[in-house]
Amino acid sequence: MDYKRSVTMDPSGFVLLADFVPGIVQEIRYYSTYNFVGDRVDGYEEPVALLSREAARALKAVAGEMNAQGYRLKIFDAYRPACAVRHFVLWGVEDLDLRMKPYFYPDLEKQELFKQGYIASQSSHSRGSAVDLTLLDMRTGREVDMGSPFDLFSEASHPDSRAVTDEQYENRMFLQAAMVRNGFAPIDCEWWHFALKDEPYPDIYFEFPVSAGYLKR
Repeated sequence: MDYKRSVTMDPSGFVLLADFVPGIVQEIRYYSTYNFVGDRVDGYEEPVALLSREAARALKAVAGEMNAQGYRLKIFDAYRPACAVRHFVLWGVEDLDLRMKPYFYPDLEKQELFKQGYIASQSSHSRGSAVDLTLLDMRTGREVDMGSPFDLFSEASHPDSRAVTDEQYENRMFLQAAMVRNGFAPIDCEWWHFALKDEPYPDIYFEFPVSAGYLKR
């Protein structure tokens, strides 16, 4: 596939997730500075989650199931512009800054993050139908304990890791089962990442910014 020819700025098939899935909680990490780069990532103009309409519809079904059982979905990342992925790659190759290493990749060198699949040079997020998320317990208002935090690049974050407790593992499988039932597929190195199996844009990478205003143009 020719990556350059597959990039587009057209947001017409996307929706603002908060409008589509009422009650969803958002903590868009790449808009903030609390992420593995340590700075706001290129392309994140607003702290909002955008997704393809098809992925948002499937996630709405997940949210309904979880709400009925006392949980809310918390989103860390959804659509990710291709320029953000390039930011990650340049950070990994050229940037000597290791400020966030103790928090996000304490046991790995930068180069290993790519080799082990934690960071990709082309991301499914840029196709608009992948999401990073966890669960919030509506009774306590706290995140469900998954055994490792979002974006901890470690074997402990692999969904099937037995370095976590039985309860933490069951929590991961509870989230995973709900996502799979509604058409999402997990990956083997991050318990929080899921992509819509029947994604509408399997060969297209989007470049437009993460911005509610951009969708309305």
